[in-house]
Amino acid sequence: MTTVKRDGSDGGSDPATPRRRTVLDVLRAAGGPLGVSEVAERVGVHANTARFHLDSLVTHGAVERTLEASSGPGRPRAVYAPRPGMDRGGRREYQLLARMLLSRLASTGSGAEAAAVEAGRAWGRHLIESAPPFHTVTDREAVDRLVGLLVDLGFEPVTTEEPGDVPDLIRLRHCPFLELAEEYRQIVCPLHLGMMKGALAELRAPVDAGRLEPFAEPDVCHAHLVHTRAA
Repeated sequence: MTTVKRDGSDGGSDPATPRRRTVLDVLRAAGGPLGVSEVAERVGVHANTARFHLDSLVTHGAVERTLEASSGPGRPRAVYAPRPGMDRGGRREYQLLARMLLSRLASTGSGAEAAAVEAGRAWGRHLIESAPPFHTVTDREAVDRLVGLLVDLGFEPVTTEEPGDVPDLIRLRHCPFLELAEEYRQIVCPLHLGMMKGALAELRAPVDAGRLEPFAEPDVCHAHLVHTRAA
């Protein structure tokens, strides 16, 4: 099974509901940690409801829960405070960021396509799990691993070949970068080609991604594979 290597999560602290946003706003305005009963009173809800929302905010990483130093017998009181730093909830504009970066790369002229291929190649090497030491990857295994990576990334790849044969074409029925590829095809498609090349190179595979044919069919792109001699 192919496993896409990720670089961790974004810590998702989005409170998700208006009530949780209100609880978070109360904590931010307090100037210090608050207990459950204090939060409940300021929000105007039952203590159990306040506790439920506070626990959810802790789970999402937006709030920190600590135990207050006890001045007498009994369990120390749990208090809550907003986690320091910018709120990770709210709107994201990653597609706008991608368009800004792609437009700058596209403006660099004739070297933009080669730069996109090399960037994709580096990420392809990073995203696929390397072959174990002393293991020789066959062309069949290499194609299967590449297809698995493309599945994980959302390309919905399909191969059609006779039993026992190794495919030389991967049909890609979905593009997770579709809007960007339509606007900056000269950058996004070479980036994707480079990613496939890098993944196969990392496997030391006897097969390479020769070319990518964008929208070879109205709803499908074609990735053409080239079989080479094993290194």
